[in-house]
Amino acid sequence: MRKIVETTFVTLNGIISDPQDWSGPYWDDEHAGYSMQLMESTEALLLGRETYESFAEAWSQRSGDPYSDKFNSMPKYVASRTLKETTWNAELLEGDVVEAVRALKETEGGDLLKFGTGEFSQTLLENKLVDEYHFWVCPVVASGDRMFQGQDLAATHLELLGTTTFKSGIVVHKLAPKA
Repeated sequence: MRKIVETTFVTLNGIISDPQDWSGPYWDDEHAGYSMQLMESTEALLLGRETYESFAEAWSQRSGDPYSDKFNSMPKYVASRTLKETTWNAELLEGDVVEAVRALKETEGGDLLKFGTGEFSQTLLENKLVDEYHFWVCPVVASGDRMFQGQDLAATHLELLGTTTFKSGIVVHKLAPKA
């Protein structure tokens, strides 16, 4: 059974929108190493529509390093109610997204890495489909959308599996839903 790992950047005040505007100054060799470590056990990406569209535009232009090459070549599964077709080695999850993700988890293979935190993430959380979270807390405050903002979400308790602290100030909290 595959594992879903969600990874997202977040500010100290809980902002998740436009991380390219505030997270870049903290990217360094430690950041790159941790990212590559996550990719080692990843076989496919699981993305919501907005993340898919922004990633396809940005990442399809990159190549020549092990991370970009793996990122671009691996399969991508996209949850969307509005998108009709995909490019960039991706396919739409058909029908009920919860059932489609459950079926995908049941297949053989490596981890499914989920980027971004929005409506699709809430659906996965509510249906207990995420096995592990990696929240990259950057030492910055910003304006924007908060994680799970405006969404009616029942309390979900998480168990701390570990933390990784980078010299840049990023602290990655690795968490799993409590049983």
